[in-house]
Amino acid sequence: MNRIARGVAELLTLAGVCLLSAGGVFGGLSARMAERPPEERMRNVRLLPESGPARRSLKAAAGSALSPPTPETALSETPPPRPASRAPEPVLETTIEGGMRIKNETGYWVDAAEILSGGPGLTLPADEPQILIIHTHASEAYTQAGLDRYAASDTNRTEDTQFNVVRIGDELTELLTEYGLNVIHDRGIYDYPSYTGSYTRAGEAIEQYLQSCPGIRIVLDIHRDALGANGVVYKTMAEEEGTVASQIMLLVGTDESGLEHPWWRSNLALALYLQNAVNSAFPTLMRPVALVPQRYNQQLTQGSLILEVGSSGNTLREAIAAIRLFARAAGPALAELVEAE
Repeated sequence: MNRIARGVAELLTLAGVCLLSAGGVFGGLSARMAERPPEERMRNVRLLPESGPARRSLKAAAGSALSPPTPETALSETPPPRPASRAPEPVLETTIEGGMRIKNETGYWVDAAEILSGGPGLTLPADEPQILIIHTHASEAYTQAGLDRYAASDTNRTEDTQFNVVRIGDELTELLTEYGLNVIHDRGIYDYPSYTGSYTRAGEAIEQYLQSCPGIRIVLDIHRDALGANGVVYKTMAEEEGTVASQIMLLVGTDESGLEHPWWRSNLALALYLQNAVNSAFPTLMRPVALVPQRYNQQLTQGSLILEVGSSGNTLREAIAAIRLFARAAGPALAELVEAE
């Protein structure tokens, strides 16, 4: 119970607007949080309403590209394989051409240009939490390199939040607040001790955030992809001059699986809005937007997206460089959606 409770950390307040009550819909949440000392509860949620320090500089180096494999997004509830006692698979670099393309894995016909022309279809309220960053599979980590070493709980997975995708969420949270955006970052781990049920547990947490902070319009679920074929692991690499960075993919779920999902077209509009902003600044950073049959908790808001930051072959440094580039373009685009006071 303690590890599951870790994922639903007690919410902080922002100017007296976003409050948690001990009863009603949050009674169960408060009871579970009471099982752990206050310092442990507060550690897993960051609320950054104010501008952070000056942006960190990116390390300069050159990237290279190979012909891209046929990627498959690893988002299912199938538990990851246990580490095997064998030689590591070779890692090859690849740059997957993205631009304003949609990798449509559904039977729906969509017109990217038409959707983009209609705008993102949402606004962000001023002076209250607007964006929730969460990690359904928080233990997803990267290839260990340099000083970035961790105790692995599975292949390329760790519960150490300094080295898994929670670290990527920390970076994005800080950078978005520099553009005046109000962000809540849930640093909880929902895929341990049981990987199965991760989306259920994360979905329950998202619903409680939305009920307690009705100003939240956007939910970003940050993952790390896994690409491989024929015994080869691929690391995605952007080809931005002077920066060694992985690529990023936005994933949008639909109702084609048969489950109700009224917001998928709105989510796709937001994805294309951000894709366009980032692609205009960094043409090789983004892979095509993925449109898939499953909904992945995105039915909960009309601004829900999955961000796949790098793949298992990438290093943490490459993923951090990628999310910094992403924020430099997506931050101003999101700030434009804030309603006038």
